[in-house]
Amino acid sequence: MTRYAMVIDTKTCVGCTDCVDACRMENDVPAGLCYDWVVEATSGTYPDLSTEFRSERCNHCSHPTCVEACPTGASQTWNASNIVVVDATICTGCKACIAACPYDARLIMMPDGYIGKCTFCVQRVAKGLDPACVSVCPARAMYFGLPDDPGSEVGRLLATRDWYTLAPETGNQPNVYYLR
Repeated sequence: MTRYAMVIDTKTCVGCTDCVDACRMENDVPAGLCYDWVVEATSGTYPDLSTEFRSERCNHCSHPTCVEACPTGASQTWNASNIVVVDATICTGCKACIAACPYDARLIMMPDGYIGKCTFCVQRVAKGLDPACVSVCPARAMYFGLPDDPGSEVGRLLATRDWYTLAPETGNQPNVYYLR
């Protein structure tokens, strides 16, 4: 299986939300909805506080509980990889995948009622391009590629920088990494 990952540098991200806008345009996401979003997280104890911006989305897990929970097979992995997609033609909108996702990364696409989510822009990845969010980041805080390839930018960053993932305790093995 080919494993793709996204790496986000929290020291570089400025929270501009260009990634959110690029995703909406590339994927024709209806107004008021988004497949990715930016979180401002503050940690520490006053007066020693620190703030980071995080672009969040589906984590395209290596063990996606959303795929396992889908009764119709609409939630599936793309092209023998970890990229999780939804086949809207067979999705019944039952919301089992929403309940199974620990990242709140799925939404109901109205008026049709199927489930939508980030796909790492598979239509772009299939052409050898980066996801839209990565390609427009003005701070160059986002990277996409193969984490198991030590020669890739993503592989190099994960090998040389301190990083974390969201909700690793779920066992889903998320593939969105945040550099400290």
